[in-house]
This record gives sequence, C-alpha cells and structure tokens, in this order.
Amino acid sequence: MKKALSRLGIDAASARRAAIAMYEAEINTVIHAGGGVADVEIHPGEVRIRVSDRGPGIPDVGLAMREGWSTASDMAREMGFGAGMGLPNIRKHADSMEIATVVGEGTTLDLLVRFPVPGVRNGPEDRDVPIGRDLPEDGSGR
Repeated sequence: MKKALSRLGIDAASARRAAIAMYEAEINTVIHAGGGVADVEIHPGEVRIRVSDRGPGIPDVGLAMREGWSTASDMAREMGFGAGMGLPNIRKHADSMEIATVVGEGTTLDLLVRFPVPGVRNGPEDRDVPIGRDLPEDGSGR
C-alpha cells in the first residue's frame, strides 16, 4: 500500500502511517482469526481502511489496547509476532480508529489516515471543510 500511495503523490510520512496501520491490522487478523478481508479507499486528503474477520472477537477492547497485552499463540510469538503492540500501533498511526467486535463472531477495524492535499489548507481548523470545495480568498473556509 505504501508504494501505491506514494505513486499517487501522497507524502512519504502519511503513506508510511497508513501502511503501518494497515500492516498491524492485517497481522492481527491473520494471527487471531486466521485471515479476513481488507478494503482500502483512497480519497482526496484521506485513506479509509476497513479490516474485518470472523475470528474469536475481542473480549476486552480496553485491555487489548494496552501496550504489551496479547492473546497470541506461542507459535505466533515464536515467529516474532504477538508482542501486544498491534492495536496500540494502529491507534498511534491512524487519525481515527473504530473497533466493532462481538465475541465468537469477529472484529472489524475502521481506520482513517489523513494526509495533506497540495494547494489546500490542511490544518485542524479545516477538517470540517469538504475536500474539493473552493475556499474563500480570505482563507476562512466559511
């Protein structure tokens, strides 16, 4: 994904953040659910990622968000995975992260990574301004 985002002209730091968030989500899905589905949508100013599985679900999301906490198998740990950094790293690299999980049914992660759009003001005060809308010359966005 990082290469694809870079080819689209997305800055390296944002492409890296999106790639790390997606990689961590993919690894969690493989380790805990044996696989799943990843969908990526690229829009002006943002990448939306949805990773879902039909695994065991997360019994305690608060606990799972703690660095170092993991339910990975011994086999996964022997392969260098399962250090309990997946969800914390996703939270660190994504601008928004939502977890929907049902024990015994599966988990869906919805991630959003924002990136600057050349020629458009990109500060936090501009986030309510729809991408593609012309800004007034005074830059107020209103």
